[in-house]
Amino acid sequence: MQVTSASVDEFEFFLDKPWSDGLPVVTPTEARVARMLAATPRDPAELVGLIPPAMEPATVRTVAIHALMAGCKPDYLPVVLGGLTQMLREEFNLNGVQGTMHGVAPLMIVNGPYAKQIGIHGGNGCFGPGFRANASIGRAIRLMLLNLGGGIPGVGSATVFSTPLRYTACLTENTERSPWETLAVSRDYAPDDNVITCAMVESPRLCYDDVSQEPERLLTGIADSMAAMSSWNMHVRSDMVIAMGPEQATICARAGLSRADVHRKLIEMARRKVGDLKRGGNWRRERALKIDVDPDDDECLVPVIKDPRDLHLIVAGGWGPLTAVCHGWGGGSRAVHGKYEIG
Repeated sequence: MQVTSASVDEFEFFLDKPWSDGLPVVTPTEARVARMLAATPRDPAELVGLIPPAMEPATVRTVAIHALMAGCKPDYLPVVLGGLTQMLREEFNLNGVQGTMHGVAPLMIVNGPYAKQIGIHGGNGCFGPGFRANASIGRAIRLMLLNLGGGIPGVGSATVFSTPLRYTACLTENTERSPWETLAVSRDYAPDDNVITCAMVESPRLCYDDVSQEPERLLTGIADSMAAMSSWNMHVRSDMVIAMGPEQATICARAGLSRADVHRKLIEMARRKVGDLKRGGNWRRERALKIDVDPDDDECLVPVIKDPRDLHLIVAGGWGPLTAVCHGWGGGSRAVHGKYEIG
C-alpha cells in the first residue's frame, strides 16, 4: 500500500482505489509509518486480530498504517489499538454489524487521563467535526472495517442508509462540567485508569428541553425519546448510550440525584404499553415472549432497557438544554469495555 512515485498524484491515487472512505487520506510513506510505530513498544508484526467478514489480519503495523491514513498523530495509536482490540471481542459481534441492513456503528467512549492528554473532546460539538483526535481515531477504525473487513456498502455490508457515525465515532466525557463520576469509574475502574467502552448505536437523537428545571419532568421527556416505537431497543435486548448535557445532568445533581439514581430512574421510566407497540413499528409476538412480556395484555409495560448493563449514561457536550439518545442495534451485540495500554 506504499506510494513513492513522484509522478503519481497521491491523493487521487487513493481516491481511485477502494481504500478510502471517500475522503482524502494521508499517504503512508515508510518514514511516516515508522514515526507512527514509534508510539508503541509492540512488535509491528504482532497480530491484533482478524477483521470480519473478510477476516484479513490486522497487525500492529497495518493498524498504524490505517491510523496514519486517517490523520492520526502517533500519540493516538494506543487508543486505536485499544479500541480495535475491544471491538474484536466475540460478544461485540463485529461480524454481524458489518453486514447488517441497519445504520449503526461502533461508538468509542474513551475515559481516563490519556484521553485528555491527547485531546479527545467531550465538550461542545463532541459528536461533530472540528476535533482531530475524535475524527481521526474513529476514522482509523472505519478504514480498517472497510479495507480489512470488507464492510463496503453493497459488497460486505447491506446497510440501507448507513449513518454519519460510520465516518467516525469517538468521544470522551465532559469531566470538567460533569457533576458525577465517569462511566468508567461507575464500573469500578479507577479515575486514573485509561478505559475504552464500545457500543453499537445509531446516530444521536437530540432531546431539547429548556423548560424542565426538576428531574422528574426532565427525565420524562428523555425516557419518551428512549421509547421510540421503531427502535430495536423496544423489542429486543440492545445497548443504548445516553449523553446528558452538563446542564441537564446538573439539574439532576442539584436535586440530590447521583449518576446511579438517574440511570435507575431512566430504566424505570422508559417503557411503552404493549397496545401502543402493536400499532406500528417492529412489533413481533414471538419477540415479546422472549423478553418476558405478555403479548396479549395491552396494558403490559415493555421496558426499553432489558438489562441495566445495557444503558451507558455519560455526561458530554456543551452547556445547554439537550441530551443525546443513541438507540442500539438488534443483532445481538453486547457493549464491551476495558483498559488499554499506553506504552
